[in-house]
Amino acid sequence: MRLYGLKLNAIIEKYLSLIVPVSLILGFLFSAQLKGWTAWAPYLFAYLTFVMATGCSWKQIKQAFRMPVPMLLIFTAAHIVAPVVSYSLGSAFFGAQSPYVVGFVLFTVIPLGVSSVIWVGLSKGNIPLALSMIVVDSALSPFVIPLAVSLFFGAEVEFDHVKVMLDLVKIIVVPTIIGVIVNELSRQRFKEWSAPVCGPSSKIAMITVVAINAAAIQPYVIEMKRDMIVVIPLVVLMVIFCYLIGFASMFILKRHELVITVAYSSGMRNISLGLVLALAYFEPLTAVPVVLSILIQQPFATLNYWCLKKMAQSRLYKKLTGIPPAETLGY
Repeated sequence: MRLYGLKLNAIIEKYLSLIVPVSLILGFLFSAQLKGWTAWAPYLFAYLTFVMATGCSWKQIKQAFRMPVPMLLIFTAAHIVAPVVSYSLGSAFFGAQSPYVVGFVLFTVIPLGVSSVIWVGLSKGNIPLALSMIVVDSALSPFVIPLAVSLFFGAEVEFDHVKVMLDLVKIIVVPTIIGVIVNELSRQRFKEWSAPVCGPSSKIAMITVVAINAAAIQPYVIEMKRDMIVVIPLVVLMVIFCYLIGFASMFILKRHELVITVAYSSGMRNISLGLVLALAYFEPLTAVPVVLSILIQQPFATLNYWCLKKMAQSRLYKKLTGIPPAETLGY
């Protein structure tokens, strides 16, 4: 039974970049059957957060804080530079108060994506730093998200800050803390012990959240299909930009594994949470840019992997950063 669970988890991880978009499409196709399950999305997401946190220890978090430069680079790129650019870009096309613009900003201020850890590992980055940053960023989200919405939109967007903060504490902070505590009490064995069950079930929970929320916004997407001609290219540009600002860390960091970690961390977001928040607290159209990013974020993670590999082999990269040849990095 344990072997089957591990195999299932490996298969889902391998094809995640295909499975998630397919779940989005299924959500659109079976909207009538799935949209009644919207209330379950926060609970599924809380479970996903708990499983993610069981892979992180207090020791890893402490070690991450001993590397303040990459942590500050990730946070600055993901939650300061990217929101400013997304707001400016969206406002230029739709006007500052458009729900699409709120969606663009929401995409950039939600916590870092859990799946980035998989890509950081494949690219030989710093997995403890990536996982620790996700845990810390998730814990800060009850403050970061309401603050960002207030700074960009003020009172012009109706938003119950206190309720959002409390709900984020319930579905992110509490499961994160419990997950880390469980990991510590088990002496870092819980993740491995529970992997056959928690591994595949947490990914299924994520896929289900995507499908449920896609079903909820399906009528609005169809109604506003003309806007998609502009919205889709802007989402593509924003996802590319989020990866690019991570690449820029090579001019500051002198270790390739840290460049990899910053590139993926700044480029990938916790879209499942973005969908939950967009549908719970904003107009339905706010969720459209977040939903569309699902189709783009994972495929671009593959492209990011190829670019990082080629970059490591570039003479210019070595000259600019002083980072050793690609052969010594395991490529």
